[in-house]
Amino acid sequence: MSKKNDGKTFTVEPQFLQKTPTKIEGLDEVLLGGLPTGRLTIINGGPGAGKTILGLELLIRGTEAGNPAVFISFEETDEAMRRNALSMGWDLAKIEKAGDLALINPEINYDVVASGEFNIEGLCAILEGQAKRIGANILIIDAVDMLMRLFDDPARARSQMITLHRWLNERKLTAVMTVKSTESYQQEFNYLDFMADCVIKIDQRVEEQITTRRLHVLKYRGSDFSSREHPFVISKNGIIVMPLSSVNLIQQATGKFVSSENKKLDEILGGGYRRGSSILISGPSGSGKTSLAFMLSSAAAKRGERVLYLSLEQSETALISEMKSVGLNLESLIEQKTLRITAVMPEALGMEEHLYRIIQEIDEYKPEHLVLDAISATTRIGSKKAAMEFLIRLYHTAKRRGITCIYTNRIFSGIDEDIEISGLGISSLVDSAIILNYFRDKDEIGRTLLVLKSRGTNHSNRYHKFKITDNGIVIDDSAK
Repeated sequence: MSKKNDGKTFTVEPQFLQKTPTKIEGLDEVLLGGLPTGRLTIINGGPGAGKTILGLELLIRGTEAGNPAVFISFEETDEAMRRNALSMGWDLAKIEKAGDLALINPEINYDVVASGEFNIEGLCAILEGQAKRIGANILIIDAVDMLMRLFDDPARARSQMITLHRWLNERKLTAVMTVKSTESYQQEFNYLDFMADCVIKIDQRVEEQITTRRLHVLKYRGSDFSSREHPFVISKNGIIVMPLSSVNLIQQATGKFVSSENKKLDEILGGGYRRGSSILISGPSGSGKTSLAFMLSSAAAKRGERVLYLSLEQSETALISEMKSVGLNLESLIEQKTLRITAVMPEALGMEEHLYRIIQEIDEYKPEHLVLDAISATTRIGSKKAAMEFLIRLYHTAKRRGITCIYTNRIFSGIDEDIEISGLGISSLVDSAIILNYFRDKDEIGRTLLVLKSRGTNHSNRYHKFKITDNGIVIDDSAK
């Protein structure tokens, strides 16, 4: 870029913000590369939100990438920090012994602080000595609010923090401070957010007795970033951020047609269904959704394709017993390891924990088919909005891996009522939508099947009668 000054033209090279990748799953995607190198990042959050764990993992991933770090805590002793880290599988003592980490637990005399004799420069000298000793370029200061509260005078606390910030800038250290987000913080210490180049807020909230955690980047000076809230979980391996921004349209194309092993259903669908496609089976309670889902699953498993069946409403034992009544032997498929049934109550975990557990199982089992029975039960995990985001994330996770997906959805339409498909907003995404329903025939109740849509196929647009028999689902040739 060229500029003119007093008639002279000179060139100004564009300045690109250097970033240090955090290597924390999902976080670099939210930060569009990582934390600002040589600058200050603030992480604020309430009790139990995960501030210290996030700080510890930044330390661990940094040292793994060859960046020695200094970690100072104003709340925990060195030994407590080592024990806490071991609970996550992180051996700080080993990293210290290798010379890549310096743990500091400053013993500050409150009387000295109160008398006005204490200043931050002595602490900076200690930090500088330790940083030089191990060649650190990362500094993590945990619970800096505990230090600020030692000063009775807010003006003096602010002056000391400005001094610390100036010292950090001069040393070009990539620094992270964790701070408790409280009402007093907003009133007394919000200037930290203005000083920092990057501010990340994390919190833990309870909605309808379900605990969830969220991460929100409030600012990132000189860089773009994902500005929405993102759910995250604290797993045994560390923090997993699940950005919705990753839900883009990077999907594998659907493959060749495969048979449902039901000749009439294949004909109605326009030749079967495609590999890598998604099928939504909707209907009222008892209409045959689970039976149809297992019919498709069993056909795939018999071909030697792995099927992961996720049940949110019935146990594995109950499903195995129930499907025997329609002629399906699930036990043999489970023994052959082509079918895996995972059953969990929706209320047992938060939305993020459910999603994380499912993704882990997908990565471990590597299924070609995924069944979620039923998506209507996901609202029991959290709000409708959270359930929709969960389903969208799961949908795109499967799509990127080329997994054929089958979803069941309980709807509330009854006999002779209008068509309802809803599916919590996922109905517009799926490739095929099958509606099961009841109809009244004199003094009997029958069942109908309608293919509402099936992309790229010449499918039937008529209602077809079917029965659930000892030998599975039998579709009548005559249409309703």
